[in-house]
Amino acid sequence: MLRLHVVFHQMRPVFRVLAPHLTRAYAKYVKFGVDLSANNVAITMGPKGRTVIIEQSWGSPKVTKDGVTLATKLVQDAANNTNEEAGVGTTTATVLACSNAKEGFEKISIGANPVEIRRGCEHCSIGCCWCGLSVNYSRSCSHRNS
Repeated sequence: MLRLHVVFHQMRPVFRVLAPHLTRAYAKYVKFGVDLSANNVAITMGPKGRTVIIEQSWGSPKVTKDGVTLATKLVQDAANNTNEEAGVGTTTATVLACSNAKEGFEKISIGANPVEIRRGCEHCSIGCCWCGLSVNYSRSCSHRNS
């Protein structure tokens, strides 16, 4: 009788060879979904943004110009957090999340460490929050210079 841990132990070399290829393939599909979502949301941005109609499985179609309504679950978390904190800017948050994902996937595809990219995004977002708070007191921003 073959034990499960023996099978996994024997498959480790195969997984080490296939893992980078599988990761790139899945990343490509995730990037496509993020781009598709953000492009749909981006058309509603700003005062000249367009109104969209969303077909629903029940009831009449929904007419909206709100970005968080259009965002898929992948990007919707960023838009919902923005909506809870500020009340506005959900469309901008969705487009920025897409831009961050696009840049991150480009860096990962050339060999960057995904954990370091995440840490950099967190560091930058904290620094930009401090820049927004300090802009009332001074015109210089130490985060932009570092």
